[in-house]
Amino acid sequence: MRKAWEDDFEAFAAGRAGPLFRSACLLTGGDTHLAEDLVQETLARVYAQWHRTSWFSSRAVIENPAGYAHTVLVRAFLSHRGRRSSGEHPVGEIPDGAAKEGDTTLRLALEAALRALSPRDRAVLVLRYWEDRSVEETAGVLNSSSGAVRTQTVRALGRIRALLGDGIADLALR
Repeated sequence: MRKAWEDDFEAFAAGRAGPLFRSACLLTGGDTHLAEDLVQETLARVYAQWHRTSWFSSRAVIENPAGYAHTVLVRAFLSHRGRRSSGEHPVGEIPDGAAKEGDTTLRLALEAALRALSPRDRAVLVLRYWEDRSVEETAGVLNSSSGAVRTQTVRALGRIRALLGDGIADLALR
């Protein structure tokens, strides 16, 4: 039974690592090292609770493991921002790599604007617009009310629009 449980978790982790990493990159404002750490922490926390998934336990608590993992990711990000060590940044040269196809200028502008937002504003925008979650789902992840999420979304959009300015339309049309 344990072998099946571990095999099932490995398949889950392999399938969800990419989407978790992409969300973590947005949450961290493009800091891939921190994003990798957050994904690793998330998967470790999910693994610790994996026995509570519906197909292994009659007392299932985790009915949607993918949603649970994204919730854990956002909470890990928000708790990391409050730690004293969260101001540490790796130094050294950035490794060269092939750029993916797409609009690099627009992506870099959006990442820079996301980095300038507070962690909570960033989390609201990533959950609502990147992960396409409803207001209620976002409120559940952030442990706040739906009204607070709506208000914070409007304010965060206003802040990111102010940071991006009118030039974002020109970048999007390229």
